[in-house]
Amino acid sequence: MRFVGIRRNGGPVEVASLSDDGTQVAVVAGLEEFWADAAGHLARAPSGGVHPVGDVEFVPPVLPGARVICIGLNYLAHVAEGSYATEGVPPHPTLFARWTQSLTVHGAEVPVPSNEDGIDWEGEIVAYVGRPLVDATPDEALAAVVGYSCFNDLTARRAQKLTSQWILGKNGDNSGPLGPMVPASQVGDLREGLRVRTRVNGETVQDGRTDQMVYTVGDTLSLISHTFTLRPGDLLATGTPSGVGYGRTPPWLLQPGDVVEVEVERIGTLRNRIVGNDARRPV
Repeated sequence: MRFVGIRRNGGPVEVASLSDDGTQVAVVAGLEEFWADAAGHLARAPSGGVHPVGDVEFVPPVLPGARVICIGLNYLAHVAEGSYATEGVPPHPTLFARWTQSLTVHGAEVPVPSNEDGIDWEGEIVAYVGRPLVDATPDEALAAVVGYSCFNDLTARRAQKLTSQWILGKNGDNSGPLGPMVPASQVGDLREGLRVRTRVNGETVQDGRTDQMVYTVGDTLSLISHTFTLRPGDLLATGTPSGVGYGRTPPWLLQPGDVVEVEVERIGTLRNRIVGNDARRPV
């Protein structure tokens, strides 16, 4: 099963199950109700109404107050490409934050900021925390993960490199597309080595496996939980394999009109189109 966030007639966000053919959604619960018992809702059949996808707006199934924590440099081959190659593998994961406002969904358009030559792709996986974690062991932390989504950590490289902090380059409008959430029970353990591929206009630009990760989901969530409490609905973006655009000679960045796809074994495919900065609108 796949789970998505929806809004009907401008109302509150709900979580719904997406049909196998992608034509209908079945309401599971309101957003806050869902994250109050995510594992329970994922285990039960949806009890809400069924609606054609044309009658709903898709939105991320993410609480406004959720933390979106991202791992940088989590695949050895990615560390070796680009400007971080001489620094080696850090002893602890490099963590940075996204705001929930930067997140969007499959099919959304992603604008290139006006002061960038393009934006870079970073295909990866997001893990969703389903229960509170405080000083958790790696096994406890991994057991608290209730689902996974495809994710594209689209990056404004010029902004990212203005300072040693990456937050500016990682929070462009609509720059964090999420695919539908797939229950962890259907995905299994990422340490088994799920294939992660990114394509630009049909050409494969990244092709890695999750058993190449330096810092595992359980270890990273455990580390975080020893500093601050993780809450149901928090997200962990697990990092990208090698093959990003800025590490190429010459650099290759996404331009308006390009279509970028992230495909992850057992999880699905996320597709988004890049558009010009004039597509940005004040909210």
